[in-house]
Amino acid sequence: MLLSGGQDSTTALFWALQRFDSVEVITFNYGQRHIRELDCAAQIAKIAHVPQKIITLDVLSQLTSNAMMSDHPIEINKESQLPTTFVPGRNLLFVTLAATYAYERKMPNIVIGVSQVDYSGYPDCREETLKSLEKTITLGMAFPFMIHAPLLYKSKQETVLLAKDLGALDYMAYTHTCYKGESPPCGLCPACQLRAKGFEVAGIVDPIYDQTRQRSNPPDILPQ
Repeated sequence: MLLSGGQDSTTALFWALQRFDSVEVITFNYGQRHIRELDCAAQIAKIAHVPQKIITLDVLSQLTSNAMMSDHPIEINKESQLPTTFVPGRNLLFVTLAATYAYERKMPNIVIGVSQVDYSGYPDCREETLKSLEKTITLGMAFPFMIHAPLLYKSKQETVLLAKDLGALDYMAYTHTCYKGESPPCGLCPACQLRAKGFEVAGIVDPIYDQTRQRSNPPDILPQ
């Protein structure tokens, strides 16, 4: 599964741990502005006892310029009407590379924590995109891949409640969401606002702001 170190992918990890006998995670260092998420992903993988593969992918920075990978302002692009945080081709490339990694291990299931309900308008977070990609990698590698997106139809509120049901809520303290890469989170960027709204509507305090939690001593997850 694809683990970014964020709220959604961490929730998806717990979903996968309950459904598959063997889970491995892959994390991409693609020059993202919020580089802190890589440390979060590594910590989450460690306490979840899942093998993690970190891939350095600097090619995207050579091909595109956006607010996710530079200090461009976070706003709506007037021409494309997409947020300037959109990284064209990112999820397409990530899933394809994850499939390559999975192919070598004969693992047919790929899990990704995207949502087309509460998201920033990214076209690569839609069901149509994922279904097409699933067909393409299955045909291109002659291997029966299945892409699972357990959060696809869930709002941020529903994702928070799912994390609670999965026993993943405490681990949200170790995730990173802020587009600006700030810690503590800036609380102002679209990602921070969406996360805050989800916890607020769910009636749950976001563990990332709960100072009573000992972030240096995360709760352990039993090995699979």
